Amino acid sequence: MASPFAHIPLRTHCSPQNFSQPLRRIPLLFLPSISISHSKNVSAKLVSSNREGARDTIEEQTIESSSSDSTPSPTSSSKLVLVVGGTGGVGQLVVASLLKRNVKSRLLLRDPEKAKSLFGEQDEETMQVFKGDTRKQEDLDPSIFEGVTHVICCTGTTAFPSKRWDGDNTPERVDWDGAKNLLSAMPSSVKRLVLVSSIGVTKFNELPWSVMNLFGVLKYKKMAEDFLRSSGLPFTIIRPGRLTDGPYTSYDLNTLIKATAGQRRAVLIGQGDKLVGEASRIVVAEACIQALDIEFTEGKVYEINSVEGEGPGTDAARWQELFKAAEYQ
Repeated sequence: MASPFAHIPLRTHCSPQNFSQPLRRIPLLFLPSISISHSKNVSAKLVSSNREGARDTIEEQTIESSSSDSTPSPTSSSKLVLVVGGTGGVGQLVVASLLKRNVKSRLLLRDPEKAKSLFGEQDEETMQVFKGDTRKQEDLDPSIFEGVTHVICCTGTTAFPSKRWDGDNTPERVDWDGAKNLLSAMPSSVKRLVLVSSIGVTKFNELPWSVMNLFGVLKYKKMAEDFLRSSGLPFTIIRPGRLTDGPYTSYDLNTLIKATAGQRRAVLIGQGDKLVGEASRIVVAEACIQALDIEFTEGKVYEINSVEGEGPGTDAARWQELFKAAEYQ
């Protein structure tokens, strides 16, 4: 999970001006909540984190596999995509989509065993797993980056104290120290690095964003963005709204690659940190993958939301149009 909004529940439908009331002891988050409905095309048992990230629970989830979504046909690729945070809410969907596309991936994980439980046994020509912790500079051995052509970084933690903070997993350590260490170790040969950040990072001192930033999550994400901008690396920054759909930690890779965002498949992309809303993890993962190959997204920052309606699916031309349209708003 890369967005701080993923674990903050919203109760009512509201506009950015009409703030929802807090639930239990979680501070207010003034973002609109849109309910998600799913058709019952695919049903599977999934493991999803509870609201406070304190434990994992087994529950039945229904995931829609829509025939209207464009599905990429298997193709070989000369890419080697390093995915950092590949077992998180967005990262697992990135990896599953790369596997479906037959794009070679390399995962940097604190616990490599998680990759096996999520994605099954994969040939090394398809997926490689390296053990490493971005919070520890000494873990980022140059061998991790050998041959890597593209990078998607979707690490993150919760905005407010939770069990996920155990083991020094705070926003400062993950979103700032980890990102800084990773970017400092990155070779200049990388063709594109996509960083998943968050909406609101440029306004963390303003209400309502200052509430979300009580423990610094937006500030540290913005610091990571600025460090990336000054690194000289070719980058694209994706800022999603409050994350919805999942996280899906599935025992079946086929379930992950068939997941869609229910009725909210349409995508709204903006610039200037003006969007307020929610973003499906599935849509965010696809945006990261698409941005790797769209030349004009290099050096750009985009905010992304999910809205009701038919979306671009995996159609590269439609994604290119969406990214381009954001620049003329």
